[in-house]
Amino acid sequence: MFRLARKPAPEPVPQGPVLDLSGPRLRRALEHLIESAEPTGGVERYVSALVLKASLFEELLGKGRVSEMTEAEFLDLAAFITPVRRRVGPWIGKYGYDVLHRAIVRLLDGWADPETADLRLTRFIATFPEDREHRWMRDLGAEILHFTAPDRYPLMTRWVWDNRVGTGVLREIWFADDVDTVQIDVPDTYESFVMLGEEIEGFLKENGVFRDLTFYGDLLMAHVYAAYINDRGGQYLRSDFANTGDPMAHTRRMLGLDSVDTETGRTRLKLIDGTAHVLGTARQVEHTEAS
Repeated sequence: MFRLARKPAPEPVPQGPVLDLSGPRLRRALEHLIESAEPTGGVERYVSALVLKASLFEELLGKGRVSEMTEAEFLDLAAFITPVRRRVGPWIGKYGYDVLHRAIVRLLDGWADPETADLRLTRFIATFPEDREHRWMRDLGAEILHFTAPDRYPLMTRWVWDNRVGTGVLREIWFADDVDTVQIDVPDTYESFVMLGEEIEGFLKENGVFRDLTFYGDLLMAHVYAAYINDRGGQYLRSDFANTGDPMAHTRRMLGLDSVDTETGRTRLKLIDGTAHVLGTARQVEHTEAS
């Protein structure tokens, strides 16, 4: 539900969470996104990159192929997930790929039924210890669901909305005079993310966007949160996002679009020995027994 400057009209009884979003905040973010993306090829170039990312996920994970996914293929995918690529190489080196692979297979078992999304994502996260070291598993599971089947699953990462700590894109576009002091009582469930996606797509349509709405929405949300990182990012965020003068740098990084050096194929994903994973290579991470 947007606070837009237009004649009020009767609204239907809402189904699911009510999202009190700020139209002006979204409009400013969209205008800044368009302006910022222009020097590097425009918004369409970024949307096309997200389409290609989704194609890679669908190719390796879709239609039951997840059971055949090799470690090297998984690392190719993980390189495009920013919170994952810094941690997964050492993690696999410590615990092994098979544990993670089995959890991903279970996550996508029943993927055609989005109504089981919360159950499957919760089960995926619960496979691993509930500690700081494994928080990125939420982002891994969320990106796998979204980019494998973007028409069924919205982007449900922590940076979009994390109810536990009350941070994410949702807070940054919430309608309030002082959004920092507002308690937002919205669960970080599939239903809430679907509602958020529908609201943002509705906003984009009102502003003349009618194609690739899912990925336009992803890009707009990433740009909103990139602004938060630039303005108020804490120490945890700075460990993932270095300071830069490029207004699109953090937006690309949120979505993993800065992953690959196109000349060498080297990615930002580091293996346990500190070397960079090269896209398409069959090298395995050296495994050491967990203590």
